[in-house]
Amino acid sequence: MWKMGLSSGEVAALWAVLGVAIIGLLYALFLARQILSKDKGTPEMQAVWKDIRDGARAYLNTQLRSLVPLMVLLFILLAISVLVVPVTPEAVETFCAVPEGLGRLEVLQYACPTATWAIALGRAFSFLLGASFSFMVGYLGMMMAVEGNVRVASAARRSYSEALTIAYRSGTITGMLTVGLGLLGGTIIFMVYGKSAPDALLGFGFGGSLIALFMRVGGGIYTKAADVGADLVGKVEAGLEEDDPRNAAVIADLVGDNVGDCAGMAADVFESFEVTIVSALILGIAIAAQTGEVHWILFPLFVRAVGVIASIIGTYLVRTDDEKRDAMGAINFGYYASAVISTIGFGVISWVYMRGEWRLFLATVAGVALAIAIEKLTEIFTGTGHQPVKEIAASTRFGAATTILSGLAEGFESTVWQALAIAASIGVAIFLFHGQPYIYILYAVALTGIGMLTMTGNNVSMDSFGPIADNAGGIAEVAGMSEEGIKVLDDLDAVGNTTKAITKGVAIASAVIAAVSLFGSFFTDTNLVLERLGRPTLAAINVADPLVFIGLLVGGTLPWLFGGLMIRAVSRAAGDMIQEVREQFRWPGVMEGTRKPDYARAVAISTRAAQKELLPLGVMAITTPIIVGLVLKAEALGAFLAGLIVSGQLLAVFMANAGGAWDNAKKTIEDGLYGGKGSEAHKASVVGDTVGDPLKDTSGPAMNPMIKVVNLVALIIAPMVVQFTGLSVGVIVFVLILLAAFIWALRISKRPSGFAEGMSE
Repeated sequence: MWKMGLSSGEVAALWAVLGVAIIGLLYALFLARQILSKDKGTPEMQAVWKDIRDGARAYLNTQLRSLVPLMVLLFILLAISVLVVPVTPEAVETFCAVPEGLGRLEVLQYACPTATWAIALGRAFSFLLGASFSFMVGYLGMMMAVEGNVRVASAARRSYSEALTIAYRSGTITGMLTVGLGLLGGTIIFMVYGKSAPDALLGFGFGGSLIALFMRVGGGIYTKAADVGADLVGKVEAGLEEDDPRNAAVIADLVGDNVGDCAGMAADVFESFEVTIVSALILGIAIAAQTGEVHWILFPLFVRAVGVIASIIGTYLVRTDDEKRDAMGAINFGYYASAVISTIGFGVISWVYMRGEWRLFLATVAGVALAIAIEKLTEIFTGTGHQPVKEIAASTRFGAATTILSGLAEGFESTVWQALAIAASIGVAIFLFHGQPYIYILYAVALTGIGMLTMTGNNVSMDSFGPIADNAGGIAEVAGMSEEGIKVLDDLDAVGNTTKAITKGVAIASAVIAAVSLFGSFFTDTNLVLERLGRPTLAAINVADPLVFIGLLVGGTLPWLFGGLMIRAVSRAAGDMIQEVREQFRWPGVMEGTRKPDYARAVAISTRAAQKELLPLGVMAITTPIIVGLVLKAEALGAFLAGLIVSGQLLAVFMANAGGAWDNAKKTIEDGLYGGKGSEAHKASVVGDTVGDPLKDTSGPAMNPMIKVVNLVALIIAPMVVQFTGLSVGVIVFVLILLAAFIWALRISKRPSGFAEGMSE
């Protein structure tokens, strides 16, 4: 808040925002105490639960240890990234005694090492803060989901409504950790750094996004290696039920639901929550520098605080009774309640604080509308009651090939409508600030992202609800619970499949909106350096320039490379899992149920597979934009980001929705359609679901943090790209080192699977 010219009321309001963040965290603690007071069921349930808990905890502990060296290296490099280029005028004015009346360029000439070191350390430590918060959200949220799943299984023996309430509120703990820590971190950094906060906020966003990428990739590979192996051998080959205790991969599969869907998605949505506020504050500070009005900076923080309060109220309203048994209706009621409360709050802030600036109000409301539109579109293409899933289920009567073809068709179509919905929301921002400087439109886009993620607490609750219900069902199956209780959990699991798909759709859309607003920040930062150097600024990106078009093409290819490598990783690990499960089925007594499989061996296979993929994919995400920027320069780097955003959005939605639709088509058949379990249609649906698993739970969701990691890296290096105009010896050597690192990572990720090795022998 240094040298910001804030009124006493604005300072008090900022402290109130900080208080709201703490209230969100206290609400999470309140729910945790409430959940932990519930009973954990029979000794058999608790035995299965302990295996899941220990496996999930061991995996994330292993992941944390493997990432520490990289975090230390990036901490140093981020500090250096500030030291090699001059800091912004805002940083100089914040940390140095600058004479009054100087222009921006004159301020830059004012020598002040204090500002340079303050920003360097601020960016580096903010990176660690963002990474730590992201990991905490994933880890703590996952552990509370694990605590909740056994209690949901126990409650299902007594009451549908009680099981729903425990499952949803266990997920709400993760949701409130997400919004509480996200708002807390962004507000603290702003209060310390004031108008020089963007440089530190970039580190905060980058830390959160990078950890989310690792947790998404690692968790996705872990869970799908186990899931694919368990389904193909257990269901298709051996004809066993879902979560049959004779299947060696069953515990690894249940652990995977937690490390993938709980920890991975929580970290993913957290970094979306971070990055949208980062981009809004960066653009707000740029507008404030032009207008001298600080309300452009504070408005996003106030809006975000309203969203936290709305999520607290909305999530607590989710409940049903044992007669209606309408879980989806209850969840939607809480979601829409939060949307209404948020909209009213936005209107009050716009009218009172922004002096009736209705355009900002409409920009945030457009974000809320986009979230609801994405929810409805996703439900249409993945919900069991809608035509797309019914058509896929019908196609299973003719075999696996038609099942896969129909799922591909629905997935391809679904991405069109979601892309048009996102385009419409960006169009609203253009309409609202038509005729204004470009930065106002980008600011409105950032507000749309903030509005969209207003119900983040609800979204994460919905997402975590899915794996909690799924795990509860698995615990019930393995522990031999009554059919009535298992039916309750199956109903909740079917709803959970839809809520997970909805959350993935919202996360993907938020990634695009955040990336577009970061794209605007890229222009702002690049032009500041160009202005300082006395060179022409970038007014647009000319894709007719062949060099720029190369950047566009390279950016468009990156999501496809990532997607292919992650599916390859799942296939490779699933091959090992299939061999393990087949081998254990041959052990005397396993199929007869007189001997317990060695679940730990299957857990170890998934853990090793996931850990091997983390570093190579992270290296590729970090090195690619730096290579493009240093070799092709700033305009081509901007085109690279544009190609990445468009290609990544289309591919991510296709994979998430196709996978979700295949999964729910299988669920409808397991409920008795077209012959039910064990029929030929069921076997075809299992194949379709198996194909969709790595799409919806590994490759598709990992696109979100990958897009934002690449955008943030580009934003961080933009001043250096502009500063170093030629390919000097030092730059060439650095690029060659980065290329070598990229090639090494690619070779590691493309190593042959067990199937390929067997064919070559």
